[in-house]
Amino acid sequence: MRMIISFAALFLSIILMQLSSGGVGPLDALSGLALDFTTEEIGLLGSAHFLGFFLGCWWAPRLMGSVGHSRAFAAFTAAGSIGLLSHMLIIDPTAWLVMRVATGLCVAGCYTIIEAWLQAKLTNESRGRAMGIYRVVDMGSSLVAQMLISVLEPASYISYNLLAILCCASLLPLTLTRRQQPETPTAPRLRPMLAIACSPLAAAGVVVAALSSATFRMVGPLYGQQVGLAVDQIAWFLASFVLGGAVAQYPAGWLSDKYDRRVVLIGFSIAAIISCFVTAMAHNLTPSGVMLSAFVFGLTAFPIFSVSAAHANDFANTSQRVELSAALMFFYALGAIAAPTLAAALIEAYGPQAMFVMIAVGHLALVIFGLGRMRARPTRSDRTRYVWSPRTSFIIGRLTGASRDKNDKQD
Repeated sequence: MRMIISFAALFLSIILMQLSSGGVGPLDALSGLALDFTTEEIGLLGSAHFLGFFLGCWWAPRLMGSVGHSRAFAAFTAAGSIGLLSHMLIIDPTAWLVMRVATGLCVAGCYTIIEAWLQAKLTNESRGRAMGIYRVVDMGSSLVAQMLISVLEPASYISYNLLAILCCASLLPLTLTRRQQPETPTAPRLRPMLAIACSPLAAAGVVVAALSSATFRMVGPLYGQQVGLAVDQIAWFLASFVLGGAVAQYPAGWLSDKYDRRVVLIGFSIAAIISCFVTAMAHNLTPSGVMLSAFVFGLTAFPIFSVSAAHANDFANTSQRVELSAALMFFYALGAIAAPTLAAALIEAYGPQAMFVMIAVGHLALVIFGLGRMRARPTRSDRTRYVWSPRTSFIIGRLTGASRDKNDKQD
């Protein structure tokens, strides 16, 4: 309990930031529909978010080194708040792209700072409990964030103002804490080829994970609207995906530690393909059927990133873990930037089912590549343990890397 209280300010900032940033994606999609934006323009908004996200991951450690944790957090929060408040001042899709870059920059920068603070304060004794709480806080607030659109009116200044208030409120716990700011961590070098050197399959896996997650969360409201869901039902549709991903974490970890991770990765991708095609080919699904399909899709597609990261870490040493995490995040960002725009274009051309067909094709390519990699080299016998890997910042490698090293020593 003492440990929970000591990190309460950081966890509360995460909750408020996640509520703000998690709500803006679906709200932008529904607002774009209400304002007669084209499907492609709405897809570009999702891509712009992940462009800002990547820039924030890269810039945040450097800004912390210049002005400190609290001031850097304030700067990123200000950027996100300005992006949110500007939406209903300028009704133009091109201007909204810039605003979404700002909100993506904000969430990546703030997560980087919070995770750097956590990393500096955690000990080996408290790390496991703290990471467990962090997992619950992150996933729980993400789940609630999807539900916000059921009460936020699209294309309303009040709706964006409420999200901006949540964004600003995330400043208070962190900036008012009496705890001394930690030393600034060194910024990890961005070496994308390190991921490929450790595991080409893992690099491909995180790209496909981005194809699944970024598409669903940014373009999913378009699919929901076109299959006849009401706004409150779209909220449940998106939340079902996140809930499925949360439920999948424990069995994914158990399977990943017990069996060849490449087999587990291929198995999840095959299950995701089946889920996608059942959803794409099923006509006139009831709202309950659509929710169930989203839950199953999250159950099968969500663990791909963490299993891929665990497989890559099997071939990395302790000194490479932070830079490997940054490299994997780089490939995730590439997929996440491209996927929403491509999905929106396919929906415009072929209908809502095309979104799931696109995702299924990506997983099929991963299955074929995975089978080829299984013939190229054997798996490691001295593997690291599976660690849940959130897609939040380049700094997350310090938290998960230390957990993996600790587990290895216990073995």
